[in-house]
Amino acid sequence: MRNPFRYFNSSPEIIRLTVMMYIRYPRSLRQVEDILTERGIDICHESVRFWWNRFGPLFASELRKRRVQQQRHYSRWRWHLDEVFVKINGETHYLWRAVDHEGEVLEVFATKHRDRAAALKFLKQTMKRYGRPKVLVTDRLRSYRAAMMVIGNAASQMCGRWRNNRAENSHQPFRRRVSAMAKFRERITLQKFAAAHASIHNHFNLERHLIGHEIFKQNRFIALAEWRQLEA
Repeated sequence: MRNPFRYFNSSPEIIRLTVMMYIRYPRSLRQVEDILTERGIDICHESVRFWWNRFGPLFASELRKRRVQQQRHYSRWRWHLDEVFVKINGETHYLWRAVDHEGEVLEVFATKHRDRAAALKFLKQTMKRYGRPKVLVTDRLRSYRAAMMVIGNAASQMCGRWRNNRAENSHQPFRRRVSAMAKFRERITLQKFAAAHASIHNHFNLERHLIGHEIFKQNRFIALAEWRQLEA
């Protein structure tokens, strides 16, 4: 396997730390630069930008592969689907999101339209990676129903008030993260960052409110240890 850190003067540990701090936390490029400077790491904010563009998708892809392999051993019970509005150069785009019944983000997909073709492509891409769920919870957008009629699983759709709060709440970490950025200029950049953010957020989302402090510390140590081994 080719070493992705080849030809870089900075150590892999610094690159991993920089990518994690920028994507995981709601901080701007220059804020990450200032925080690392306080730790004795002297880099430019443009290095932060270059590293997350270069290594963020690589790290996210490796985390996603591990999570898909783990989830194949569990029943695909219920998915929640939702979309959120995102402005790119003044134009409205849509970020589709699929979340499982435990709140794990399965897939994100950025499109310019919110029609049947976009919903169909989103569903096919998600099911190709994770298989078919037993239940699909959506809002009352007609594009979902039309796409499911094509796939043949319209009978598994569920709609109703408050039923899709799981997917709507999953947008909040991404919204908080985007508020620290100077928005997006291209749809491909939105797709790249949203996918990386979803995978990294899943990796460090330890459900602290459901477990004790000692167990949380153990899970956090395991998550950080796995992160330090990415692309090793």
